Amino acid sequence: MKIDIEALSAKLAADPRISDYDFWRSLKNLNNEIFQIANSNEPIPFDMLRWRAILKQARSKRGPG
Repeated sequence: MKIDIEALSAKLAADPRISDYDFWRSLKNLNNEIFQIANSNEPIPFDMLRWRAILKQARSKRGPG
């Protein structure tokens, strides 16, 4: 399944049900998970990296905050 990072991040950024805090918290949780996996010398699932990119872009599309 192909995920269009740009389109999905724009859709999430425009969703008023998702708060800036939700983006921040989700990104922090995902970064913590990636960090734990990396410290265990396990391969990091590519989907996790994609979701991190999506969340970062969606958060930045919202502007400063």
